[in-house]
Amino acid sequence: MKHWVEVAGLEDIPRLQARLVKTGYHRLAVFRTATDEVFAVEDSCPHKHGPLSQGVVHDNLVTCPCHNLEIDLASGRVLGSDVDCARTFQAKVKSGRIFLSL
Repeated sequence: MKHWVEVAGLEDIPRLQARLVKTGYHRLAVFRTATDEVFAVEDSCPHKHGPLSQGVVHDNLVTCPCHNLEIDLASGRVLGSDVDCARTFQAKVKSGRIFLSL
């Protein structure tokens, strides 16, 4: 059974940006795309552990601020690289509120 936790309002995250959410166990980057899709990824690039929450969001990707690696927000896959994936978490929006499955 999934445990959903409310973390923010959709309007708390501007389009094409992210917010850092800290839980007891994780530092998560919660992203909002231009089309209001929401994604949650561990706030650590799998390459050199750069803070993904400070990256540039475009389409459904984030570009790591340290080494310009592009990471698919849905899968956590680093594009064009054999580097491991970033850990992703399920996210949903309900009544304008963002929930994560932890």
